[in-house]
Amino acid sequence: MVGPSSSHTAGAVRMGFVGRKLLGFQPARANIALHGSFAATGAGHGTDKAIVAGLLGMKPDDPDIPHSFQLAKEARLEVRIQTVDLRDAHPNTAVMTLIGERGRTIVVNASSLGGGRIRVNSIDGMAASFSADMPTLIVRNWDKPGIVSAVGGCLAHHEVNIAGMQLYRNRRDDVSVMVLECDQPLTPEIIEDIQMLPGVVRCIYLDLGE
Repeated sequence: MVGPSSSHTAGAVRMGFVGRKLLGFQPARANIALHGSFAATGAGHGTDKAIVAGLLGMKPDDPDIPHSFQLAKEARLEVRIQTVDLRDAHPNTAVMTLIGERGRTIVVNASSLGGGRIRVNSIDGMAASFSADMPTLIVRNWDKPGIVSAVGGCLAHHEVNIAGMQLYRNRRDDVSVMVLECDQPLTPEIIEDIQMLPGVVRCIYLDLGE
């Protein structure tokens, strides 16, 4: 990794990289809000540069991480860094609001846990706790009976084993979130089949091994 810190630098790069993957492409604008220790000591550890490096597609061992601000300008990525005070949040937390050229926006709340490990806490305000260590499918669906079974059945049909599943909702009969960590990578065909299931609003697929 490129230091000086596994949590404030290497983990921060991975957070930015995951944000880029969740958006689906490099953002045109990024509003990065740093909380806790990230806000207090992030500048000295290069946390801001590290997150921007991840948004540009760099990995934690990329020697260009210290130059990410200049590279962002060259890539026409507009970056704004600020601090935020979050309630009950891990001290190494950032909220990344990422906007694409055509206006597609995603808000990712993530934390660096140490040793380069991260946790995504929420996406667009909806709880979603996962590490991004495995192929992960995030499904937004209406909170109706049978949808969880349909998604699981679709993955079983394609011989994909579910390693872990989490379900989140803000209130009954509204849009809920399903997070499925899988043992095998998912093909575009599988993701399309799930996207077409009745009650599914949107699928986001994340595989850092691609």
